[in-house]
Amino acid sequence: MQYENTLEFARQLDAQDPLRAFRERFFIPRHNGQDTVYFTGNSLGLQPKATRDYIGQELDDWASLGVEGHFQARNPWLHYHEQFPALLAPLLGAKPEEVVAMNQLTVNLHLLMATFYRPTKGRYKILCEAKAFPSDQYALESQARLHGFDPADAIVEVHPRPGEHYLREDDILEAINQHGAQLALVLFGGVNYYSGQVLPMKVITDVAHNVGAYAGFDLAHAAGNVALKLHEWDVDFACWCSYKYLNSGPGSVAGAFIHERHCRNTELPRMAGWWGYEKETRFQMKPLFKAIPSAEGWQLSNAPVLSMAAHHAALDLFAEAGFESLCAKSRQLTGYLFHVLDAINAAQEVRVIEVITPREEDARGCQVSMLMLQKGRDVFRALTDRGVVADWREPNVIRVAPVPLYNSFEDVWRFGEIIREIL
Repeated sequence: MQYENTLEFARQLDAQDPLRAFRERFFIPRHNGQDTVYFTGNSLGLQPKATRDYIGQELDDWASLGVEGHFQARNPWLHYHEQFPALLAPLLGAKPEEVVAMNQLTVNLHLLMATFYRPTKGRYKILCEAKAFPSDQYALESQARLHGFDPADAIVEVHPRPGEHYLREDDILEAINQHGAQLALVLFGGVNYYSGQVLPMKVITDVAHNVGAYAGFDLAHAAGNVALKLHEWDVDFACWCSYKYLNSGPGSVAGAFIHERHCRNTELPRMAGWWGYEKETRFQMKPLFKAIPSAEGWQLSNAPVLSMAAHHAALDLFAEAGFESLCAKSRQLTGYLFHVLDAINAAQEVRVIEVITPREEDARGCQVSMLMLQKGRDVFRALTDRGVVADWREPNVIRVAPVPLYNSFEDVWRFGEIIREIL
């Protein structure tokens, strides 16, 4: 598409957008009497207007039914979590039996590593990206220590090349092959939180399996953002949060994927809890754990219904919009943002912004990371003062993410005009 950096062009794209009505189904924060340019769906997605009704229904049933709500609520709480695999599976390229909504992301990461990081004296290393999100770093470090290994030896990081900002596929694969005989686990963020790069998950998985290691992914910045085919890619496991692109509220319930060849194996070691016990005899309260032969077998506790109600409200919007359509709009929105930023740079005597997110469509999602070459903090503060909600990452990166469910092409144009005025 030939983009034009004009308000008329942006409004033309919005008028042609079949998903434009979804914006009206979200609360957009206001600044000085008008909608903000909310570009922080990569950190916290906006609230669907229906969320209050979804949660309110469960509060009303709790008020009127008490404990009987587990059986008599309009959505009985005993089975509430069972609604989610069918809603989540299309977003993850998974079979419903491979998906479960539960816990928080890092809790799920530890639970999955309890199963898939089973190091031996000879095969104990974990391969990941350098400067992974801190929770992942701490999880990997603590898992290595729990098994008696020094994290400095057990954890192998893949770095961008000097002067570059994201990883090359060849360097990842070379590192897997170099350490292959000692690798127990390859674990990457599906989308890097800093650069916005989408990692080649299928290729990483294939090469990890070739050397005898498991392959897992943290999909915090991928779920609800980019097209995934976890089952087809033969990924062993993955986990994600729901408060970013999935718009399910701060700290809302997270999720996990376990490939069917694993989740059907009820003998796999795991950290067990009673909600993962086979449903038919769960309430007999017997000893000796019997796992549900699906991803539900990794559950620990009964469903957090109020959190899940918010999750349900958001996932129903994804189902209605269609994820393929959302991904198509996302590619256009982000492509337009690249065009606008290029125009800003071209108008400056000295380049001010270096985009460190890959431009290839299969290597990026919504997020665009801007390395500010001059006065980064000043620009970020000025953006905030002018009603742009963006995200700062040290040392000099502004992250922005035009989200297809509620952002518009006019938002992108407005953002560019505000940047231009500031400069």
